[in-house]
Amino acid sequence: MAKVILYHTDGCHLCEQAYQLAVSVLTHEDIHHQDILDDESLMTQYQTSIPVLKNIKTGKLLNWPFTQQQIQEFI
Repeated sequence: MAKVILYHTDGCHLCEQAYQLAVSVLTHEDIHHQDILDDESLMTQYQTSIPVLKNIKTGKLLNWPFTQQQIQEFI
């Protein structure tokens, strides 16, 4: 079951970097990908701040830029 949601969009190089950083701490199964283009409200909320990680359990957000250590503390 996923632990975090990665808000992203295709072609976002920062999102790709964020994903690679996240999988250095979490497993692929721990990360749910959510393309903000699939939901207008997400697009409005995150269009200028992606990539963003959301902790599913706590609802807290971790905005880019972040480090491995910050991800570990976040989860």
